[in-house]
Amino acid sequence: MTMAQGQDRGWILIGTRARFVLTICAGSFLLFLVQPMIARMALPRLGGAPSVWNSAMLVYQALLLAGYGYAHLLGRVPARRQALIHLALFLLSAIFLPIGLAGWQPPATIEPALWVLWLIGASIGPLFFVVAAQAPLLQRWFAIADGGDPYPLYAASNLGSFGGLIAYPLLVEPLLTLKAQSILWSLCYGLLFFLVYASARRLPPDSATVAAQQDAAPPPSWRMMLHWMALAAVPSGLMLATSLYLTTDIVAMPLLWVVPLGLYLLSFSAAFANGRGVANLCTLTAPLVLLIGACIAFTGGVHFPVFIALGIVTVLFVASTALHAYLYDLRPAPAHLTRFYLILSVGGMIGGLFCALLAPLIFDWTYEYPMLLGAAALLLPARDPFLRLPRLLWKNPQRRVWLACAMLLLGLGLSIIGGGLAPGLASPPVKTACFLAIIAMGVMALGHRALSAGMLIYLMLCLSGWEKLSQSASGMLTRSYFGVYGVANKGADQRILFHGTTLHGIQNLKPGHERDATSYYAPLSGVGMAMRHAPALFGPHARVDVVGLGAGTLACYIRPGQRWRFYEIDPAMVAIARNPADFSFLSRCQPHADIVIGDARMTLAQQPAGGADLLVIDAFSSDSIPLHLLTREALAVYSRRLAPNGLLMIHISNRYLDLRPVVAGDAAAEGWHARLRHYVPDKRDEARHYAASLWVALSRDPAQLDRLEYLTRPQDWQLLRPRPRFSAWTDDHASILPVLKIRP
Repeated sequence: MTMAQGQDRGWILIGTRARFVLTICAGSFLLFLVQPMIARMALPRLGGAPSVWNSAMLVYQALLLAGYGYAHLLGRVPARRQALIHLALFLLSAIFLPIGLAGWQPPATIEPALWVLWLIGASIGPLFFVVAAQAPLLQRWFAIADGGDPYPLYAASNLGSFGGLIAYPLLVEPLLTLKAQSILWSLCYGLLFFLVYASARRLPPDSATVAAQQDAAPPPSWRMMLHWMALAAVPSGLMLATSLYLTTDIVAMPLLWVVPLGLYLLSFSAAFANGRGVANLCTLTAPLVLLIGACIAFTGGVHFPVFIALGIVTVLFVASTALHAYLYDLRPAPAHLTRFYLILSVGGMIGGLFCALLAPLIFDWTYEYPMLLGAAALLLPARDPFLRLPRLLWKNPQRRVWLACAMLLLGLGLSIIGGGLAPGLASPPVKTACFLAIIAMGVMALGHRALSAGMLIYLMLCLSGWEKLSQSASGMLTRSYFGVYGVANKGADQRILFHGTTLHGIQNLKPGHERDATSYYAPLSGVGMAMRHAPALFGPHARVDVVGLGAGTLACYIRPGQRWRFYEIDPAMVAIARNPADFSFLSRCQPHADIVIGDARMTLAQQPAGGADLLVIDAFSSDSIPLHLLTREALAVYSRRLAPNGLLMIHISNRYLDLRPVVAGDAAAEGWHARLRHYVPDKRDEARHYAASLWVALSRDPAQLDRLEYLTRPQDWQLLRPRPRFSAWTDDHASILPVLKIRP
């Protein structure tokens, strides 16, 4: 071979890899772009119920699994015939372009969480299915065309997925309407077709012979495939559990769910990359990092939320990279590549089903998170510990057995004492000594996977684990698809309702003050003023609608002759508010309260027009907002429900978002008049358990707002003006980036 021929061959090989990397990245980018885009399109029609999102994620995982299964079955025919079949299917699926939701409307009698399976599946199923097959199929083609190791291309695939994940909330959603997003995605789909065609051109004519030679590799055993499945399931479940734990118990900040999913995708890139530096470092340090994760698994984020948040996302990345690197080490020959990825997809779906659907049914707290930490410790690859003492301890096989049993029994005893369950031994020094002793045994357990997992569990139980279990046993915790709620006494004079670190309600327990409005609903808050003066504004028979039940605090503003109706999305919240042992607002003030369960926008749209004089929207007391309740179209729903001179009160208190320009922009666009009430309690009011709040009063009748100001004090209200160049939110275009607070 001449030097020129060698150079030509080098350029050909470089061109082959570049084509396949670009095609795989583009396909993965489109996959993770379409998921949030379709979910955003479905939001106004299906509501914001988390059960709907769980169903949507189930559709995505099922389509991904189907795509990987198709890629595996297609591997049985010659490679060039595979290309013809796949390109033909690409063109056939194009009849579903431009991408978007089908025009069906959900029947009134069907659960939206079930309807979404059919709606999303029928709307994007063929397109998602074809694109989902890209990563394993093109890796197989690369092995045939290039002869190199195809598995590092999976690192490129996940980099593309990560790019699509962050591009949507940061670039696509803020800059483009949904219609423009649909057109852009459809154009990219056409471009992807030509990239697949360009990659298929690299397949050699004798690819059938090449594939037959590769197929001589022995197939993996069932035991090996089950091992792959477990190694894929635990990081998938850990990612979802981390997202829920992070956004519920640590920081309920919008867009924070992107961080765990992004790190999960990057862990694949690190684990499957040619350079093994990051993967080896994570594998080496994973046992120690899991011990750090055990220290914060039950602690919550009340005192150091940023520090704890950094800790748990570090645990997720290191553990996921270590387990995925183990998968890379166990990868089969390229002939069985599609089978490998099919099993990984099954494992990922199992992990997702466990966390998204099964765990909320069987646990009343996010116990899946500590469970998955223990499972990760059991699945880590067996390696000699890098510390000298553990190496000496576990060198002798007989000593391993009796020493491990003794340490497990001792660790259990220390966790019970450290958890405060031993009478007379609950002093802080004793608890600290038990914690340090378990940490020391956890370090000594390095090199013994079962014992490491046991020490991990004992450490979590010692650090508030037993306390959380006792709260579950006493019925203090309630969990649904909408979150984990806790009811607890805070001192002797108040009972609180909390969702992670977010307070949802307070009841004054002092005798004679049980009916007092507290928290965001204090008498001098915006809603308190509107409620107290409702008879003067609307007469003695005012009709009041309240979206968001909470603990039922607002119920005690009712006056004789008024008709009230509550709208609450979560049946678990209704059960808490109706139970006098938890909160007695409803039982004392409205024991037969009319409560409609369902997404507020959907249920309000089904109510008679003009049936409310005062409509309260209190879906924003948490720090994650249902965006579809703050669009111009939502305001039109509220307008239809209200009487012509009706008053709309919207609660916009939020630690991370400044929602004033959103409401002001919607109001200006729809012809509403708006006033803002920013209430800050003084020290005397703080002793009554009043909290600072932001409420916006809106009406189509400006005279009604003038009457509200006259009945209170004009200086209590501010004119709410639109922000210059701020676009009103619509179902077609909305982004929370412009309203994010730099400092909460």
